[in-house]
Amino acid sequence: MLNNTNTYLQSAKSTKNDEFYTPFEEIEKELINYQDQFSDKIVLCNCDNPHESDFCRFFIYNFNRFNLKKLICTSYSKSKLTKSNTQVDDKGYALQVDKIEEEKLSNTTYKEFIKSLKVKRLKGNGDFASEECVAFLTEADIVVTNPPFSLFRQFISLLFFHRKKFLVIGNMNAITYKEIFPYVQNNKAWLGYHNGDMAFKVPVDSEPRKTRFWIDETGQKWRSLGNAMWFTNLDVAYRHRFMELHEKYSPDKHPRFDYYDAINVSRVADIPMDYEGVMAVPLTILNKYNPDQFEIVGEANHGSDNPYDLFKPTINGKEIFKRILIKKRL
Repeated sequence: MLNNTNTYLQSAKSTKNDEFYTPFEEIEKELINYQDQFSDKIVLCNCDNPHESDFCRFFIYNFNRFNLKKLICTSYSKSKLTKSNTQVDDKGYALQVDKIEEEKLSNTTYKEFIKSLKVKRLKGNGDFASEECVAFLTEADIVVTNPPFSLFRQFISLLFFHRKKFLVIGNMNAITYKEIFPYVQNNKAWLGYHNGDMAFKVPVDSEPRKTRFWIDETGQKWRSLGNAMWFTNLDVAYRHRFMELHEKYSPDKHPRFDYYDAINVSRVADIPMDYEGVMAVPLTILNKYNPDQFEIVGEANHGSDNPYDLFKPTINGKEIFKRILIKKRL
């Protein structure tokens, strides 16, 4: 089935810049598009300290608005987000709630409200693939979180193994992972609504960077990423809209690759309306991809990563950035 994730977690702990904490505003901006799909569902946030995670906070404040049946939040041992965490052992946290009293929530701080919900300690360290946390996973209907980027392959594999609905944040490069691309190709996973630039809180011991790094007035450290993506198998509106194509095929504008019969389309807006062969398009096609209009043939990355990686994308000997290969449905 899956390898022992404790090994992965130890690797992730030693991977620099692996911890990115999603702020409430980014979560709200995406989640409001799926409100009806959460009605009467059990939601699991399985990489989320109930005291600190804005995923947990969002669902607490929107529990009744989203008509949730239950919310479960679990976390892996200590959080590095703040120095206020006094946990001294290797036990994780778990919060389970099936009712939110709006009046009580509105008349107290979030911190005090969470205390009143009696967050419990796990028997183990909160590893999302541990037997204890997988038990929560089997109970859940939808998983929503931002897993450690270095563990994204294992995390998604676990969700598919247990046939769960999900809405999770990952890196754009994850689209072409051999563990993930087949799901994208076969219309079992796709992108959410807001992708690209996202800002994240980072741990207090994060090293300053020359770009995409700042410290706000509270002392919180932040980093932004230009290639963050929401991955999901919840329904999204754009998958039911046909893209309007305005360009015509031009050998000069749409050159062929050196080792594969496909044309290069440098921008999604340049997809030709009159070409019926294989087209290599940027990964950002997935923000607009309609499976009734196109089919995904494969990917062009290194030509050797996996069975779906069909060739190295070179034109006149010059390698270009990885591409998704599509064809129009006739």
